[in-house]
Amino acid sequence: MVLNSIEKLLEKYDNGETTLKEEQHLKAYFAQEEVAPHLESYKMMFQYFNNTKQELYTKDVPLKPRKSYIYQWISVAAVAVLMLGIMVPKVLGGEELVDPLAGLTDEERKVYTETKEALSMLSSNFNDAASSVNTLSLVSTSFNKGAEKASHVSEFSKTTDKLIKKKKTSKNKN
Repeated sequence: MVLNSIEKLLEKYDNGETTLKEEQHLKAYFAQEEVAPHLESYKMMFQYFNNTKQELYTKDVPLKPRKSYIYQWISVAAVAVLMLGIMVPKVLGGEELVDPLAGLTDEERKVYTETKEALSMLSSNFNDAASSVNTLSLVSTSFNKGAEKASHVSEFSKTTDKLIKKKKTSKNKN
C-alpha cells in the first residue's frame, strides 16, 4: 500500500503537481535504507538534493558593481576631436580651394574639356551596353524556362499517347 502511494506521489512529482508536504513524505521515504528496487534512481536523486542543500557558498559577493567610466571618457574625447576638426580650419583661416585648371592655357583647357566629354560619352555607352547584356541575360533565362516547360508538355503528351494506345488495345482484345 505504501509503495503504491509513493509511486502515485512520484508521478505527481514528475508532473510538478506535488505539495510541499507530499515532497517531504517522498524525502522521508527515500531517506530510508530499504527502497523498492525499481525506485533506486529516485533514491539517488533525493540523496543528492539533501547533500546539496547542506552545501554553503563561502565566497564573498560584492554588493555594488564597479562602475567603469571609460565609455564616458571615450565619448568626451570623441566630442573634443569633432569640435577641433570643425573649429581649427575656421580659426586658422584654412586655405581656399584652388582651381586645378588655373595654371593652364586656353588651348589646354579646351583639350581638357573635350577629353572629359569624350570620356563621359564613352562611359554612358558602356553603361548602355551593360544594360543590354543584362536584358539579353534575362531573355535567355526566360527562354530556358520556356524550353523546360515545353519539354514537360512533350513528356505529358507521350504519356497520354501511351495510355490511349493501351485503352485501344484492351478494347480490341475484348
